[in-house]
Amino acid sequence: MNPIHAAQAAADDAVSNGGVVADFSAETWWLTLIKAVFIVAFLIVSVMMALWVERRGLARMQTRLGPNVNGPLGLLQAVADAGKLIMKEDFWLKGAEKIIYLLAPLIAAFSAFMVYAVIPFGPQVSIFGHSTPLQLTDFPVAVLYILAITAFGVYGIILGGWSTHSTYPLFGAVRSAAQVISYELSMSLSILTVFLASGTMSTSGIVSAQQRIWWAVAMLPSFIIYVISMIGEVNRLPFDLPEAEGELVAGHMVEYSSMKFAWYFLAEYINMFNVSAVCVTLFLGGWRSTILSLFWEGANSGWWPMLWFIGKVWAVMFFMVWTRGTLVRIRYDHFMKLGWKVLIPVSLVWFVLVAVVRAFRTFSGASVQALLLPLAVVFCVIMLILFLIPDKEDEEELYDDDEYEDEEGDDVEIMSADDDHVAFLEGFPVPPLPGESLPPSPRARRAALADDSDGFEGFEDGPAAAVGLLDHGDDESDDADDAVDSAASAGSPDSSGADTSAPARTGADAATALPTFTLGLKADQASDKATEAPQEGKDD
Repeated sequence: MNPIHAAQAAADDAVSNGGVVADFSAETWWLTLIKAVFIVAFLIVSVMMALWVERRGLARMQTRLGPNVNGPLGLLQAVADAGKLIMKEDFWLKGAEKIIYLLAPLIAAFSAFMVYAVIPFGPQVSIFGHSTPLQLTDFPVAVLYILAITAFGVYGIILGGWSTHSTYPLFGAVRSAAQVISYELSMSLSILTVFLASGTMSTSGIVSAQQRIWWAVAMLPSFIIYVISMIGEVNRLPFDLPEAEGELVAGHMVEYSSMKFAWYFLAEYINMFNVSAVCVTLFLGGWRSTILSLFWEGANSGWWPMLWFIGKVWAVMFFMVWTRGTLVRIRYDHFMKLGWKVLIPVSLVWFVLVAVVRAFRTFSGASVQALLLPLAVVFCVIMLILFLIPDKEDEEELYDDDEYEDEEGDDVEIMSADDDHVAFLEGFPVPPLPGESLPPSPRARRAALADDSDGFEGFEDGPAAAVGLLDHGDDESDDADDAVDSAASAGSPDSSGADTSAPARTGADAATALPTFTLGLKADQASDKATEAPQEGKDD
């Protein structure tokens, strides 16, 4: 048969099957079983190798040795870790929801193993005389199946954090849920452009549509958005906020041990392979080798394409290891701002532009080049407007230390030992040096100014003085020092012989003491209270 007619017949058959190019007509039950066992074994072995590659790679990036004891070059380190988890004591929380507590890690692991069911490893091959594609299954909405499975896997994280009835696991679960929801939106929008360009949602059809060019080149904005979103989806640095070591220790996995913890750990690394395989399938040509096929006709036939696919997956995996060894964890508000204010708007605008180009090509029949330049100009203008939209007023303006006006319009100065000290610089707190004092917080100032009647009769300047908002004069500071000295000298031992008076701080202790604020008492009132303090302590 003529190859041109064969290709046309295959394309017509793919259109009739909803874009599915893989041919499962000769599939048998034992072939399906062999493929399923291979996928499970491939993922488990890949996770073991990924642990070794990540630890050795990070060690080289940080000028360390890494694992080098268990086996040659530390290759058996993952086996040692697995044995440790299996033999570790498995505890159960007394107040946890028992069924959900056990079911949550199983849901996470089950969802992780199910994604590779629709990932094509290669073209049609012959296995024991049966022609079958190197893919477990495929259908017209295979990519939607992937999104549904990943969304279902979030239940394992949320239920694991909630079922323990503990604080830190719940915090980690809530953070992870917000993170996954935020970045799944941008990821889905970036994938939609691939649907429009390929004309199908079948994974084998999308790979077939990249014969001439990868979608990572033709759909570069979608590729960049997907790469950023996939790192946020699997909680990897710089987006590992649900498991921030300095805050939540291990996120939703804090109260898990032994094999229950191992299921979560396994699911996390399998999800890294999942997003890498989806990235390769949708944007990097899948199992096709575009460069080698230019001078090697058999590069995309037989079993060789499986090698190209696995190599691409490991390249994406190493990219995530590289980012972990290079970047630092970002703040949570910056992370959510990146997802909601940058990635989602950009992916939405890019999707609209791709849809306009696709519709223009389909319904008008005119050249697309005449439309590209206006669309590029519109896209650049929209992006410029989005980046130039001002945010809310800077944080340093909220903590202006110069003056503060109360409800009656009076200017109140903030007490500070050093007028040059800035409490907030570019939105970040600056700790005071020894001898400096911090101004009161804005909340304390607002509370003091709001309550100007009850509880402040004993103070000289009303509620502002109660929080340290008083003009500091030399006379009053001298009176306060005299009051402290008289309090230190007036102490007398109690009936048991113990001295209840507190010695005054001098020298380095006074310089390193916590900053305090003068309450503005009159000199005689301060002296009276200072002399009465030892008597009260004696009575107590």
